[in-house]
Amino acid sequence: MRDSRGARAASAALGAQVRRARRGRGVTVRGLAGLLDVSPATISQIENGHTGLSASRLSHIADALGTTVSEILNSPTRGADSPPKTADTPPETTNTRSPSPPPGTAPHWPQFTHWRAYEPLEFDPVLHAALDEFVEIGYHGATVRSIAARSGFSVSGIYHYYTSKQQMLVAILERAMTELLARAKAAQSEGRDPVQRFSLQVEHLALFHTHRRELGFVGASEMRSLEQPSRRAIAEMRTAQQRMVDDEVRAAVRLGEFRNDHPHEAARATVTLCTALANWWRPEGHFSPEQTAEQYVEFSLAMMRGTPGSTSS
Repeated sequence: MRDSRGARAASAALGAQVRRARRGRGVTVRGLAGLLDVSPATISQIENGHTGLSASRLSHIADALGTTVSEILNSPTRGADSPPKTADTPPETTNTRSPSPPPGTAPHWPQFTHWRAYEPLEFDPVLHAALDEFVEIGYHGATVRSIAARSGFSVSGIYHYYTSKQQMLVAILERAMTELLARAKAAQSEGRDPVQRFSLQVEHLALFHTHRRELGFVGASEMRSLEQPSRRAIAEMRTAQQRMVDDEVRAAVRLGEFRNDHPHEAARATVTLCTALANWWRPEGHFSPEQTAEQYVEFSLAMMRGTPGSTSS
């Protein structure tokens, strides 16, 4: 009975999020119905939580509204359209430094004082638990029940905020990539020339994949677990980061600063070198994130300048 109430609450919450997304884009119920080739009554049923919403239909709604599934799912759950608080709503925190956001809401990335500075990860308790489960036993091994047990929520309480394990994975990876790109742009802005900007990008990638190694590990290992269109959206964000490095390498080659015979492949190898840190780097190891980043900048510059191991003459 409790699980049934939780499912109804989840449908109502998701319907309210769809309604907010539609209204935010100035689309009427009839207009959205026309885009989806369904009746206006169907849209009303969805938005009022009276009918289930499959992942496929939610994806079609996101496409019709020109947004992403993750943006719809991570829209704020409080307000006029939100369901009332339940016994599973976490108590308010008195920690003013880095409070956890309420479950089901997205932190306002980016949140950092400087791209080299890393504060504790601001995830709600459910996402923290999901992240730990995905790191320890993998996405397919984790269950909503195991995530609930780790987070201290009931299963129905989790469904009040997240409709599925897939939604949790999407939220984690989209937030990770948003932070990654925001830090990348901040690092890039400090460079005066292509070589310096390349070095800053390598430093940034090494710092991110040590300080945020759990996010980096899940991002590398669970891309195959993402469903469309979320997989495509996350892949595009990863490509955007790679292109930032590619662009600086091409510019440095044109200036004669980099002399590797295969700069495109070397740029990909550089990024892969940094992202692989999430697989093996540990805080208790010999080198700090900052020391590791300094080493990786040296490795990458040596590779790009053709020493050692290049076939350049």
